[in-house]
Amino acid sequence: MTNPVLQTIKTRRSSRSFQTDEVSKDEIEAIIEAGLYAPSAHNHQSWHFTVIQDKDMIDQYSIDAKETLAHSENEQMQKLGNNNKFHIFYNAPAIILISGEEASMMPETDCAAAAQNMLLAAESLDLGSCWIGFARMVFVGAKKEEYLQKFQIPSGYIPYYAIAIGKKTIKTEAPERKENAVTYIS
Repeated sequence: MTNPVLQTIKTRRSSRSFQTDEVSKDEIEAIIEAGLYAPSAHNHQSWHFTVIQDKDMIDQYSIDAKETLAHSENEQMQKLGNNNKFHIFYNAPAIILISGEEASMMPETDCAAAAQNMLLAAESLDLGSCWIGFARMVFVGAKKEEYLQKFQIPSGYIPYYAIAIGKKTIKTEAPERKENAVTYIS
């Protein structure tokens, strides 16, 4: 059985290489709208989205997040933080930072659902996207307050993820799915 939604789910892959072209306002708005229609615990809709398209700001965000990674106790994270070629947003021309209302029932789960909707929306628009967990690194480091203000994160909200978005430079195929991942009980 194939339909457009299932096809989009099967073809979406994380993009880690983007063209420098800007993402249009209409494309960003369509992606945001998909996030706004995600399911959420008790319909709290506990998310807030921050769209960043300023290249210098995105680059500095990457540098500052990598600084936190470099001081991590995790050796793999240290390597990424010290890698001059690594850009946490893969030089995407746009990112959407996803924050959740701390007082809500399940804000991180709500934000994850919104992220998935936005990733699928980007794919449906033939845009590349990548879910970025390292985006929260500046919000656990010394520059937390600076970035909360810079990105106008509402009081009581925690930044959880970002999505890097841009035009794809390459298309990748989905790897084989793992076997024995489903049990049917009748």
